[in-house]
Amino acid sequence: MSPEIWILAGSAATIGFVHTALGPDHYLPFIFMAKARKWSIFKTSWITVLCGLGHVGSSVLLGIAGFAFGIALGKLEIFESFRGDLAAWAFVLFGVGYLIWGIRRAVLNNPHKHIHVHSDGIIHEHEHTHTNSHDHTHKRNITPWILFAIFVLGPCEPLIPILMYPAAQHSTTGMVFIAGLFSVVTIATMLVIVLLLTFGFKFISLGKLERYSHALAGAIVLLSGVAILAGL
Repeated sequence: MSPEIWILAGSAATIGFVHTALGPDHYLPFIFMAKARKWSIFKTSWITVLCGLGHVGSSVLLGIAGFAFGIALGKLEIFESFRGDLAAWAFVLFGVGYLIWGIRRAVLNNPHKHIHVHSDGIIHEHEHTHTNSHDHTHKRNITPWILFAIFVLGPCEPLIPILMYPAAQHSTTGMVFIAGLFSVVTIATMLVIVLLLTFGFKFISLGKLERYSHALAGAIVLLSGVAILAGL
């Protein structure tokens, strides 16, 4: 490969890391969802990797198709911008829905006490809630796939115009190499940040606010969408 490809490779690795680290929407939703839903480290990891693959894979495939069919870069950038807006609004809508559900769940899960008087005269008091401590199976299963769909919609903005198209001017192999390197660095950065912060989060106790963890997760997803729309 030419020296230009190796220069682009360094740029791909750097941009992949910086773009991901500076974009909280790449990792905060997983961290707070993992906390709220009590995902294991393994489950948190595969969901993060799956969403990362959807995130970079959609842009890689679009870039390859654009180059193969001679689509002008400007048109691809317009389409990527449109996809970005769709992903942001999907974050917002999912966040609002999850926030409302989380608040409702927290209210219903408000612990309260009941007093029972036994036949032998002993008075017994116990505290309970009206919701189970775990979610139903379908609720556990659908959240990762909603996140995956949102991340598939979300483009990697710098990938096509800054990395893939310049690399394609030298060779198709170089373009594939650059796209692959950017993808690996992006997904690896997502995973490392998610795991580090998730591990640290385990030492933070929310106490009585624990029942609001789902509402907090919804708020984080909502704010991620708002941040994208605001260009932050």
